[in-house]
Amino acid sequence: MHRKPQDSTVFGRGAALIAAAAIVGMLSGCSGYRPAPEGFHEATIKPYQLDAGDRLRITVFEQASLTGTYAVDQAGYIAFPLIGSVPTRGRSVQELEGVIAAKLRQGYLRDPDVTVEVDQYRSFFIMGEVGAAGQYSYVPGMTIQNAIAVAGGFSTRANQGDVDVTRKINGEVMTGRVTISEPLLAGDTIYVRERLF
Repeated sequence: MHRKPQDSTVFGRGAALIAAAAIVGMLSGCSGYRPAPEGFHEATIKPYQLDAGDRLRITVFEQASLTGTYAVDQAGYIAFPLIGSVPTRGRSVQELEGVIAAKLRQGYLRDPDVTVEVDQYRSFFIMGEVGAAGQYSYVPGMTIQNAIAVAGGFSTRANQGDVDVTRKINGEVMTGRVTISEPLLAGDTIYVRERLF
């Protein structure tokens, strides 16, 4: 008779330990949470920064031999006629126009009129709980929600509230958790997590 209360107490303690372990497990699963770092959102309103994978349409007024399409290579350069390799990574199109014009002025053209446009943006990547994870073409003005739609939408197990985004800002790779209404940048990697319940 005395054993039953002891057994139920032991059972009660065991159940409490199991419940506590489950809670700790869930909390440790949340320990990867990182709010968006400082500057993360600011990057979406700054002028677009060029990087490897972008393809540019460069026009030099009245210079058909210099006008054409140029790809930014993995090292962050474009190979431009007459002036050779031009560092492009991290620059805006306006900054690149100025750099190319300045180099062309050094013994090639008197007053070059240079225009740079992004012909094709570098891809974004999406992983995790979506219909078709992979690499997709970026379109200016996209949001995280647009990107998820392009990737086949959420899976049935997806956490639909927020996602983890990895983004390069000023040469530094950062990851932060954002809502799906946030703007997407070319080159971003989105990770859609599985929901806990």
